[in-house]
Amino acid sequence: MTRITRRKNQFHRRGLLYSLALCFVILFLGGAGFWIIDPKVESLADGMWLAFTTAATVGYGDMVPSTQLARLFSAGVVLLGLAVLSTATASVAAFFVEEEEREVERDLMHELGVLRDEVRSLRQMIETGRGSVLSAPATASTPPLDPRDH
Repeated sequence: MTRITRRKNQFHRRGLLYSLALCFVILFLGGAGFWIIDPKVESLADGMWLAFTTAATVGYGDMVPSTQLARLFSAGVVLLGLAVLSTATASVAAFFVEEEEREVERDLMHELGVLRDEVRSLRQMIETGRGSVLSAPATASTPPLDPRDH
């Protein structure tokens, strides 16, 4: 599997594309809703801008809901926007954290392989009789084996 294919799979697996698509749907529907409900919103683009600033809780103040129905609608846009933007942000964060976790896992698997080789080597030494050092008393020339030394 190529690196690009793996990244695409990670995006799909983590739901990032789904979250971003949902953001755009809410932005579009929110913009259309503001355009239909609020008489001061003159175009779909203005409605989408108002939906974006509302959903992101930025509220620049250049456009504000002007009717009670538009204010009520904006409360819904805020709630949906926060939920979906939080999901998209979490998906992006999970993508980067997953990369670090995979690197740590690779390092641990490598270390585990090294330890397995070392244990295999020690078993072979014991089986061939070269492991008699383990049972021999310690002398000045042969220090005692301590597993903490490695």
